[in-house]
Amino acid sequence: MKLKFKDVEGAIVAPPGFRTAGVFCDIKRLGTGKGSNKGQKRDLTLIVSDVPCSVAGMFTTNQICAAPVKVCVPRVAKGIAQAVVVNSGNANACTGKQGMKDALAMVRLTEKTLGIKDGYALVGSTGRIGVTMPMEEVCSGILATAPLLGDTADHAAQAAEAIMTSDTKPKQVAIEFKLGGKTVRLGGMCKGAGMIQPGMSATGARPAALPQGLHATMLGFITTDAAIEAKVLQAALREAVANSFNRITVDGDMSTNDTVLVLANGLAGNKKFGVRSSEFGVFQTALTHVCLVLAKKIVCDGEGVHRVVTVRVEGAKSIADADAAARAVANSALVKTSWHGGDPNWGRIIDALGYSPATIVESKVDIGYSAPGSRKVLWSLKRGQPTKATYKELCSAAAPKEFDLHIRLNLGQGAALMYAADLTEEYVEFNKGDVTDPTTLGG
Repeated sequence: MKLKFKDVEGAIVAPPGFRTAGVFCDIKRLGTGKGSNKGQKRDLTLIVSDVPCSVAGMFTTNQICAAPVKVCVPRVAKGIAQAVVVNSGNANACTGKQGMKDALAMVRLTEKTLGIKDGYALVGSTGRIGVTMPMEEVCSGILATAPLLGDTADHAAQAAEAIMTSDTKPKQVAIEFKLGGKTVRLGGMCKGAGMIQPGMSATGARPAALPQGLHATMLGFITTDAAIEAKVLQAALREAVANSFNRITVDGDMSTNDTVLVLANGLAGNKKFGVRSSEFGVFQTALTHVCLVLAKKIVCDGEGVHRVVTVRVEGAKSIADADAAARAVANSALVKTSWHGGDPNWGRIIDALGYSPATIVESKVDIGYSAPGSRKVLWSLKRGQPTKATYKELCSAAAPKEFDLHIRLNLGQGAALMYAADLTEEYVEFNKGDVTDPTTLGG
């Protein structure tokens, strides 16, 4: 469904009835991860609705998941929430019973401070794994943020900064559209630059269809004033994430903390709708648009990224095969380094296809390049054999900062895509750290 959306300011506070703010409370202390050179960067935020909201969430399917995820999953399942507290600088992952105690303390203090019902607050964390939360700083941050809450673009910018870790820029979006005759807004923000290949589900459980081999956290927070039941919102979010956040990779690593939350406060006044209605189609399209805009911002801001490549696989025996083939190419270190060098090395690409779980027939494979979104493809390989395209032409096609890689397997109708990034010297330099200087060590 193609719809026109109006871009608006305010990100997560663009929808009426939402407020936010961000503060620096020194959560990222010595040795707690990358980004210490950013100085007093805000590191805690609250996102608050004036009224209780329908809520939906998608969570990491990593078998090692952080305390905030474990706290959120059962709370989101109840379908109602009113606030989210988020910190950067510490993932609160692999912190055992103390980590769970601290995550629960964060939501309970948030509820008490804001005067909302027990169970109505959610929590997200990002930063270094295996470090106990500095709860004195966290609690002081929650208490300091509450009186600063507001609904301006500046407040939204504070929140976007507060959730950043190795990100170099904030990632925000907000749109306005018509739903059931009412004007509705969707706003969002996210963070992520490294440890990026999300594979999220509604419960954090790994579904059978999830591709095998999935491994800085990505966090996404979306608000809307649409009136929508929690189950319907969850259905929309599941589809939106499947076509956005679960389609990106920077380094092939799935975080312990990946989370996307959506709060819907209903203040737009539209009539609630079901999943089979035309209104659901409109809302679904809008939510997917917001998620995809945010997801692409993560890839573009990936650690050390110079080039962004959309890997498009068609003609696979099945969707699962197409997905497996796309991920194999998108995560191949050899392919990614060739992208960085601008080398149109189809040999590395077909090699990655060959070792993927997908069915591949060498004599049927086509590989080519195009401008983003274009169907005018310069083919380097057709039916498993090199074309007459010159090396100079192919280098020119692989030279832009963004391009599409087209792969046709010519075995069926299965198709999939991945938004991927190159692998650079800067990525290695950023992530190797220096054990003599704990401030250089990543999450």
